[in-house]
Amino acid sequence: MLALALASKRRPAELVEAIAAVDLLQGAIPSEAKLAESFERLATNGLVCAEEGRFTLSAASQAIVTGLPKKADTAERIFEVRQRLAAHVAQGEQGAAVPTVEQLNAAILAHRASGQGAGQNLLMPKPKTVETERKRAGHWRKPASAARRRKG
Repeated sequence: MLALALASKRRPAELVEAIAAVDLLQGAIPSEAKLAESFERLATNGLVCAEEGRFTLSAASQAIVTGLPKKADTAERIFEVRQRLAAHVAQGEQGAAVPTVEQLNAAILAHRASGQGAGQNLLMPKPKTVETERKRAGHWRKPASAARRRKG
């Protein structure tokens, strides 16, 4: 659920984008069967919506993900989401379009192929260079002479 929240932040995510988010959060991609089971559990409990082959979180799952600690590491966030999911009460059985194992396999292969080519995972944070660190450090500091002057 956390990976889908990351992938579908601004618009519903394609399956490849959801796989990329899982890879980013966990450092590895689980098997197709495990991913299919996860999607099915989330959809059955009304936590995932599918529209035109793209997936997004429902209003109930948005409420679960909202307010997670921003400075917590991934393990702490996953623990918090699991705690909130345990307290979640489903509003009855709901059916949603769940991706098949074949679709998940194709998305995993597409994600792996994009990592080997010239493209990059857009969900990965960009490394900071020395120049950007110098620019950032210089913007918020006042010159020493300005600190000594007083208005009179």
